[in-house]
Amino acid sequence: MVNVEVAAPKVVVVVCLLRGNRVLLERRRSSLGDSKFSLPGGHLEFGESFEECATREMKEETGLDIDNLEFVTLTNNLFIDETKPHHYVVICMRAVLADHHQQPQNIEPDFCDGWGWYEWDNLPKPLFSPLEKAVRAGFNPFPI
Repeated sequence: MVNVEVAAPKVVVVVCLLRGNRVLLERRRSSLGDSKFSLPGGHLEFGESFEECATREMKEETGLDIDNLEFVTLTNNLFIDETKPHHYVVICMRAVLADHHQQPQNIEPDFCDGWGWYEWDNLPKPLFSPLEKAVRAGFNPFPI
């Protein structure tokens, strides 16, 4: 039986940061999803809106300022095969760069091996499971 106290759901906000036909991804350095490609983001803090969390996490992780934020999808993710079970509700926001001349910086090298811009139709492998789940369900962050 899963220890409910350990596995209580947590909310994470990620950002599909669009640049032309590309999206910004990181290569994770973490016990959960290590070496997999993921969208930038992090835990929602008490009292924060999704937009505030997305803006804060982008600045903390990449140094980038973002604009035109909007909700695009969410996924419900269980990691029950891990040593410590996790349950994450992942809120996905779409955004663009506030300044198109900015470049992402690897501000948290203990958690990220670096940033890259990738075409949505040619995403790198392996994807972190919340992103992979969204892609398999047909999610596409680009407006029609």
